[in-house]
Amino acid sequence: MSNLIINKIVKRYGDIEVVHGIDLDIAPKEFVVLVGPSGCGKSTTLRMIAGLEEISDGTISIDDRVVNRVAPKDRDVAMVFQNYALYPHLNVAENIAFGLRIRKEPKDHIEKAVKEVAETLGLTPYLDRRPANLSGGQRQRVAMGRAIVRRPKVFLFDEPLSNLDAKLRTQMRAEIKRLHNRLEATSVYVTHDQVEAMTLADRIVVMNGGVIEQIGTPMDLFMNPANTFVAGFIGSPPMNQIEGVIKKSSDGMHVDVNGNSFSVPKALDVEEGQPVVMGIRPEHIFLENEGDSFSVPIKLDLVETLGSEALLHAAVGDENIIIKTGTEGGDVGRLSGVEQIYVPTARVKVFDAKSGLAIPERAD
Repeated sequence: MSNLIINKIVKRYGDIEVVHGIDLDIAPKEFVVLVGPSGCGKSTTLRMIAGLEEISDGTISIDDRVVNRVAPKDRDVAMVFQNYALYPHLNVAENIAFGLRIRKEPKDHIEKAVKEVAETLGLTPYLDRRPANLSGGQRQRVAMGRAIVRRPKVFLFDEPLSNLDAKLRTQMRAEIKRLHNRLEATSVYVTHDQVEAMTLADRIVVMNGGVIEQIGTPMDLFMNPANTFVAGFIGSPPMNQIEGVIKKSSDGMHVDVNGNSFSVPKALDVEEGQPVVMGIRPEHIFLENEGDSFSVPIKLDLVETLGSEALLHAAVGDENIIIKTGTEGGDVGRLSGVEQIYVPTARVKVFDAKSGLAIPERAD
């Protein structure tokens, strides 16, 4: 498989710039997910890779060849669209084989390739059916099969699961991951769903307003967000963000939140009185002391029971937070009486209130 290098690409529509000179290197066999809110530039970036959008500035290289002026059909990429884009008058076998027929591949090669792909995707019983007689998940597999059968250098996925219901999305996520592990294909996947990003990606690229906010593995982004935007986008529920002010005392450094004191790592590069945003993952808040934790009184507002876990909506002073906890034994009644939480100091993240950037530790 091939590498993909994006070097300072820019996209403008007239005087309006929507992608602002982003850089991204994707290694062979890597599965990279572009994620972000609507309008952040992720689909535009994918379409520039495919050749469906003209690049205003910068370069895109596939397999070390600059493809800015190469026609889409000659880039050797395959794209799976959100709306499937199947030919309604052709059956499954004909839809999968369409790209090979256009390239005038030998008939026996086409038949063999279609058979192999159909077996891989579980479509063999449906080869004679037309798209109208398939479920949403089956149609999506046909669209994937049409891409796979070409054996391209790069696979591109443009929100392929957004039209499916929740159960099918979960099933198709697993199928896409298995397929990637089997084919070892270089893949770029666009979604606004951070759960898809976390479960599928080798690396995630978080985009916002046409720029890249952070690149990293799913757990890198989850545990060490670079700024408040990433902290609030990655995670379900997202990281709690509480505004406060740095206070120093004889027993260490704290964030003062409406008179409540939150301990923070002592080595942080902060000053007395500095406005900050304190970040705490809902999963990292406990109802009992886990050791090296500090306690905070809360005012419980609502308990959402989700089966094996529950979400507690509460307030610390005037700041709202969410606590994610287990429901072992099914005794959720006890949760309605929670008045105090425990937060491990090592799990607290601190961001500068003005820039939104994560505050680093002091260099020794």
